Amino acid sequence: MSTAPQPPRTYNQNHAPRKYTSGKRRVSIYWTWSYPWEANRDTTELDNRFSTMTEVRRVAWPAYEGAEWDEMHFLQGIAGTLELFHRSTLAFQKVVGEVTGNPVAVFQRIDQAGYKLPIDERILADTDTLMVFGLDHVVSEQEAASEEIAAVREWLGREGTCLLLGPHHDVGFTQDLKQRQMEYAHHGDALVPRQQRFGQYTRSMMKGLGVPVMNQFGLRPALVRGTRQIAPLTINRDLDKLGLLNGVTTFNFHPHLPHYALTTQDTKSVNVLTRQPIDLDRPHPFTEAGNTEFNSCIWMPPNARHAGHILLADSTSFTTLFGGVESLETFWKNLATIPLASTVQAMKTHALA
Repeated sequence: MSTAPQPPRTYNQNHAPRKYTSGKRRVSIYWTWSYPWEANRDTTELDNRFSTMTEVRRVAWPAYEGAEWDEMHFLQGIAGTLELFHRSTLAFQKVVGEVTGNPVAVFQRIDQAGYKLPIDERILADTDTLMVFGLDHVVSEQEAASEEIAAVREWLGREGTCLLLGPHHDVGFTQDLKQRQMEYAHHGDALVPRQQRFGQYTRSMMKGLGVPVMNQFGLRPALVRGTRQIAPLTINRDLDKLGLLNGVTTFNFHPHLPHYALTTQDTKSVNVLTRQPIDLDRPHPFTEAGNTEFNSCIWMPPNARHAGHILLADSTSFTTLFGGVESLETFWKNLATIPLASTVQAMKTHALA
């Protein structure tokens, strides 16, 4: 059976701004990494780097043994793994594009060609939902500049905006090698080293914006006993005023997800919408401390400091690299259809009408 040809792909072009249309969100993804720094990591280093594509092929064999993954057609070093992340958001981009009528813009802090793009008006002017995917290794020292924080703060003053922050896991942050080994055995992913710390850029952005959350650990979700199905989320539906979780029961399975720990007691400004049950058959310091679930989705409603919404959810919830379910696609659609500003307010605040 033949398949429909895919649209032609473009590369190395400047972003074409999307015009404002009432009720139609414009969604943008921002990868916080320096692509060259990550791709150029010394592969003899054991920790704090992505796997090479060759390592992925070895561990996931035979999933990547088709001709489309060989050295003629695909990058075999760390860059190949970074491209897997890019490819894994294509389904999300397609779903959201169909729902909103707008293409999803994808930006990188420093891209393959070495162009650096901080978050500023060039990104924010035609963006209603900004998704900041925190997959920069801490040791790469990516920091949100004061100008970026100020630009995002001003943008969040626009009614209807939504900032989604997705700092990834922090595996093996301790100097205790026994604990690192325990964490490694817990998640069970041979491609993740004993220490892999992500998210310095998003951490600095959260600090600058006063978001009282810290990404911790890399925790393995529980499965429904006797199946390969991820255990359902514990959902605080009474707090879900946006309807983000309408029709949602699970996110996708990823063996090392961050716990979004609250650093405040102010439960009015920060709402934990979902908690994910943890695989308790695999010991971990977090579960040994008595925890059975981790915070996986957080919402900070508009208040006197920001008219827009602030969400926290891991970047893997928007990819298909680690599998996907119908529930996840429902979550994407709900996110894409969060109500925008009123018509009067929108006309005042959208320069790109």
